[in-house]
This record gives sequence, structure tokens and C-alpha cells, in this order.
Amino acid sequence: MKQKKLIKRFVVEKPDRFRLSDHDPAYSGGFGVEKDMAKTILTSDIKRLSELQERLYAQERWAVLVILQGMDAAGKDGVIKHVMTGVNPLGCDVHAFKTPSSEELSHDFLWRTNMRLPERGRIGIFNRSYYEEVLVVRVHPEMLAKEKLPRDLVTKNIWKQRFKDIRSLERYLVRNGTLIVKFFLHMSREEQRRRLLARLDEPAKHWKFSSSDIKERSYWDDYMAAYEAMIRHTSTEEAPWHIIPADHKWFAQMVVASTIIEALDSLNIEFPKVEGPALDEMNRVRDALLDEDTSSIRLSDEPRRLVRSLS
Repeated sequence: MKQKKLIKRFVVEKPDRFRLSDHDPAYSGGFGVEKDMAKTILTSDIKRLSELQERLYAQERWAVLVILQGMDAAGKDGVIKHVMTGVNPLGCDVHAFKTPSSEELSHDFLWRTNMRLPERGRIGIFNRSYYEEVLVVRVHPEMLAKEKLPRDLVTKNIWKQRFKDIRSLERYLVRNGTLIVKFFLHMSREEQRRRLLARLDEPAKHWKFSSSDIKERSYWDDYMAAYEAMIRHTSTEEAPWHIIPADHKWFAQMVVASTIIEALDSLNIEFPKVEGPALDEMNRVRDALLDEDTSSIRLSDEPRRLVRSLS
């Protein structure tokens, strides 16, 4: 499988023509009967991702922000668990953004996510993000009232203004060394029904169940319209959206991993080179350690006899 060609299929390059209905959530690249192949590719990609993350962490010049959006049960947690399993926790931060707190509601809508942006050398993963402010808040306008905005600012143009603010933020981040990789896990309504039923039928998944998930299903069409508008207005050359078919978890995880790797590869990250006085100092330390190994830590005959007797 030519993964680069497959990945390109899911990038929104012409947002003004984007329609969610053109994307099949059950698509599996023609590999519907080759699930094991996808798992093999994912295993290889996890190893490659670990190598690239080590370079990113060592170089400490780029930051990477991975954004995961999708309906409840779309597989966001699973992507994080399976795709990032080989990543060193020292260089990766995961943040899940749920219902805003009273403190967060007292700030601008980008404040709580801006506080969690990744540092240089690190990968930051947003499980939901500032995009919730043009999704769930748009579907449920009563939430907007809780944000305490001046009434004169809450107009029919507020969503366009927020789209503009998000584009500006992402353009700013990219210009300052943050690579942004955005995924919409596109799941069908029927597949969500099956997954919610699994949460009810399997005791080990009961903890995932929330009655609010069922309530939100009644707003499915509203959410799809909100997602389509969001993608049309915020898929840019600097930070394009990737529409990932998510009815098959194994396929979604493979494509997400491959996409992140391709994005990291584009940065041409290398380990920092040590040269000049710093390299001279390292060589001096190396010589001293080698001398220490051949002289200072040499066992006398008496300790050697003692070691032999104890063994």
C-alpha cells in the first residue's frame, strides 16, 4: 500500500468545496479483509514515531500539536492509546477538554487551550480542543450565555469571527515553530449506536457510559452541519484538516499514525551536532573514563580471591 497516496486522500485541500457527505466513514482503503496487515503497519509506524519523537525532544526547536475531534465513541481515546503507545511520556502531553470550569468561562474562549500548548521539543495531544467552541457551543447556544460575553458582541457573526480567530491563532503558532496536525474522526451514526450499546453490554465498559451521550445523538444532524462549517472555514494550507474514516478503528489508527509520521518527516529533524569546544570536552571526558576503567578500578589480587570464594 502506498501510504502517502492514501494519506493525501483524506486531506482537505479545497475547503470551499468540502462536503462531509462526500466522505464515507466506513472506507478502509480497499483493505477491509486485511486487518492484520494494518496492525503490522501500525506496529512499524509506532517504532518510527518513537524514533522521530526522540529527535524532536533532543533538537528542542519544534513543537507538535495533534488535535483529535469527533463525536462521542468515535475512537479518540483509542487513537491516543494505540498510536502513541511507543512515545516517551517525557516528551508528550495529553489533555482532554471537557465541560469548561467557572474559571475557564471567565476567560476568552481560547484561554484554557492556550495554557496547554506544547513546548518546543514536545508533542501535545488535544482530545477535543478549542474547536468545541464552534461545535457543541454552536449546537447548544445556551452554553454561549455562560461565557459572560458582552451582549453587543454576541451577534449572528460570532461563529465567523471565531473561525477567523482560530485561523489566526494557528497561523501564528505555525510561524513560531508549532506543527499542527488536525484529525476529524468521521464515524457513522449507526456505528456510534453499536459502540454505545457495547458500553451498556460489557461491564468493563460501563464506566464509559454517560446518559448525555444518548441525548447528544438527537442532535446528530446539527453536529454534522457544525463540523462541515468548521472544516470549511478552518482547513488552511498551514493547518489542514484530515477527515479520517472511523467506523473501522484499526484503519483509523493506522492512518492517523502514518499521517503524524509524514508530518514529522517533513520537518527534517536531526539530532543536534556537537562540534568545536564542546566536542573537545566530550573527547577529554571519554579519555578520562577509559583511563579510569583500565587503572583506577582494577581489582587487587586479594579482592579477586574474595570474589571467587563468594561465588
